[in-house]
Amino acid sequence: MEDTPPAPDPQDPSDRQAPPDSKDLLDRGTARGRAALAGLTLGSGVAILDGSVVNVALRSIGADLDASLAQLQWVVNGYLLALASLVLVGGALGDRLGRRRVYLAGVVWFGVASALCALAQDPWQLVALRVVQGVGAALLTPGALAIIQSSFRPQDRAPAIGTWAGYSGIAAALGPLVGGWLVEHATWRWVFAINIPLCLAVVLLTARTIPETRDPQARGRRFDVVGAVLGAAALGVLTLVLTVAGSAGAIRLVVGVLGAVMLGAAFLVVERHSRHPLVPLTLFASRVFTAANAMTLLVYGALGAVTLFVVLQLQAGGWGALQAGLSGLPLTIALMLLSSRAAALAQRIGPRLPMTVGPIVCAVGAVLLLRVGARATWFDVLPGMVVFSLGLVTLVSPLTAAVLAAAPDRHAGVASGINNAVARAGSLLAVAALPAVVGLSGDDYLQPATMTAGYQAAMWWCAGLLAAGGVVSWVGLPSSPRRSG
Repeated sequence: MEDTPPAPDPQDPSDRQAPPDSKDLLDRGTARGRAALAGLTLGSGVAILDGSVVNVALRSIGADLDASLAQLQWVVNGYLLALASLVLVGGALGDRLGRRRVYLAGVVWFGVASALCALAQDPWQLVALRVVQGVGAALLTPGALAIIQSSFRPQDRAPAIGTWAGYSGIAAALGPLVGGWLVEHATWRWVFAINIPLCLAVVLLTARTIPETRDPQARGRRFDVVGAVLGAAALGVLTLVLTVAGSAGAIRLVVGVLGAVMLGAAFLVVERHSRHPLVPLTLFASRVFTAANAMTLLVYGALGAVTLFVVLQLQAGGWGALQAGLSGLPLTIALMLLSSRAAALAQRIGPRLPMTVGPIVCAVGAVLLLRVGARATWFDVLPGMVVFSLGLVTLVSPLTAAVLAAAPDRHAGVASGINNAVARAGSLLAVAALPAVVGLSGDDYLQPATMTAGYQAAMWWCAGLLAAGGVVSWVGLPSSPRRSG
């Protein structure tokens, strides 16, 4: 990377620009660099944690607030919908207004919304507050990776991303365990209240350690409001259609799907012709960027469904919330011990092999999880979870690094936002669609026999999505470890 590059071409995705003040770049080996990375990792971890911690509390929330399966789906999906719909806006705002500023605003917003969620009195009130919470997550989530890419020294970025991916993944894996403990020893409301001190710690760690960075070309541009509205509307309509698919008539279903497709098509047209698009479609000229995001959609869709269905299945079979949460412990251990090694290996050999093998190993794990029946024991759960965990740790760090390496540095925020949006959209759509696809509705999650039949069908679907993700990586990614873009 040159110290004084020529004026960048906004249409050239290979054009990379160094930070304006390279002397301010963070060193991962210094106290300041470690504190900044800890704050970024914890902030992302809190947002990711809330995407999984709620799963184990759903049964308790349903009993306390008298909620149906559809309402519980929306407790999960309300958060994911806001996050997936607005994470692109969060990335673009960071590039424009300052990545540190937007990141900290998102952390504070998220903490306040979490406090309100803990006070909810009925299912739809909780759903609405989860949407508000998701807005805060959308502001902070893309900022962490964008800050790493733009604020750390070039030689520290890949290791920092590996640390971020590993510990953020641990947060997702710890979600069911933390949620189970809180539900059994306190109340489901603490699943949300615990975020308040965590958000305060993030602010203290990052407010004075992270230098401010932004896209120097973003100033003076008009913000793509139309694109943001159309993207959110398309995803929202599709989620609604999938969630009510089991009870909606055929005509309403077709109309809903057509509406979502038309909104999606309008979004692409607007982005293609906008002078300053929310999603620069030129990023997808990179084969690596396109393939990595396609793989993300498939794999994270399966991941969201597996974490939801396993916990509900175990609780339907009589497991307590804490026991069900402990089933995710292999994920935590694998991500904690192996993420940095997976990142280093991918840096040496390139992303293609780990991003192909990882999803396929996850698919094998999903098939092994078919052993979890109505009267499951630990011997039924652990083999599948261990194999699934090993596959996941193989792909997470290489995926994140591949996406950021394939995008120009000045688009770090929006590239991170796109990948986060794709990941959350995958989970969102899978959680919305699979219950109806496998025949679950109403209070079926309370009926062991019905829940088991739906669970087993869902695991087969997840295995198929994961295997498809491996195929996409093999076909779409280069075999060499060279930077692509």
